[in-house]
Amino acid sequence: MGRKKVALIGGGQIGGVLAQLCALRELGDVVMFDIVEGLPQGKLLDIAEVASVDSFDVSLQGTNSLADIKDSDVVIVTAGLPRKPGMSRDDLIATNAKIMKSVSEGIKQYAPNSFVIVISNPLDAMVTLCQKITGFPYNRVIGQAGVLDSARFECFIAWELGVSVKDVTAMTLGGHGDDMVPLVRYASVKGIPVMELLEAKYKDKAKAKEVMEAMVKRTRGAGGEVVALLKNGSAFYSPASAAISMAEAILRDQKRVLPSCAYLNGEFGVKGLYLGVPCVIGAGGIERIIEFKLDAEEQAMMDKSVAAVENIISVMDKMEF
Repeated sequence: MGRKKVALIGGGQIGGVLAQLCALRELGDVVMFDIVEGLPQGKLLDIAEVASVDSFDVSLQGTNSLADIKDSDVVIVTAGLPRKPGMSRDDLIATNAKIMKSVSEGIKQYAPNSFVIVISNPLDAMVTLCQKITGFPYNRVIGQAGVLDSARFECFIAWELGVSVKDVTAMTLGGHGDDMVPLVRYASVKGIPVMELLEAKYKDKAKAKEVMEAMVKRTRGAGGEVVALLKNGSAFYSPASAAISMAEAILRDQKRVLPSCAYLNGEFGVKGLYLGVPCVIGAGGIERIIEFKLDAEEQAMMDKSVAAVENIISVMDKMEF
C-alpha cells in the first residue's frame, strides 16, 4: 500500500508550517503548490534536508503546477491574502474569492476524490465557494476555524486559572469572526465548570463573570490581536497546527470530535449554510455533526453569528469573478 498524499495550496507562512508538520508526523507525501516560482520548491527543499535530523521519511515536492496535486488524498487550501492591521477577515473577500475559484477548479480537475480543508479567509465564505465550485459532497469540504478558536479560548482559560491547558476543555460555535460563540457553560477543567472555578478564585460572581467576558472578547479578537502585533502578516503556526489535527483525523480515521466549519442541513436550526459546529471527523471526512441544545443566551449569539455569515455569503454571491 502506497503512502497517502497531502497537497498544500499556498506556499506562504501557513503553508510552510503545514509542510513541516506533515513531515514530522509522517502523514504522507507532501506536494506544495504556489504561483511564485521557486517559493514552494525552496521551502520544501529546506524541510527535506533535515529529514535525518527530525527522523521522518516522506517525499516533499514544491511545484508551480496544479497538475502535481493529482490524486491527493487531502488538500489543504491556504491560498489568499493575509490580513493586515485594521482589516477584518471579511475585507479579504473580493480578492480571495477569485483565488479560491481558480484553486477549486484545479482541485476538481486533478484531485477529484480528495478531502478539502480550507483555511483561507473569510473562512465561512471560502468554504462555501470551494464546495460550490468543486461540487464535492459536503462531508469532503471542511473549514478550519473552530479547532483554532477553541484552542485559543482554552489557552486564555488556562492562563487565567493557572492550570495546564491540557486539562482545559472549551469550544466555540458559529462563524469564524467577531460574532463567534464561545460556549462558557460547557468550558471546564477536568470536568469542573470554569465559572465555578472563577467564582472560587475571586469569591465574587460578578467579578468571575467580568473575567470570563474579557476572555470571550479576547477569543473573538484573537486573530486580530496577532495581526496587530505582527504588523505585517497574520497568525500562521496556530491555524496550520489546527488544520493538521483535522487532516490527521481523516488520514488515520481517528473519529476526533473537532469543532469545524461544516454544512448544516437542519442541525442547530440552520439549513443550507456552512457554520462552525462540533463534528466527528474520520476516514469519511465529516462523519457526523454533534447537535445539542443551546440555552436562550447561546441561541441568541448563534443567531447573530448565522446572520453575519449569511451576510458575507450574500455579498460574495453578488460578485463577478
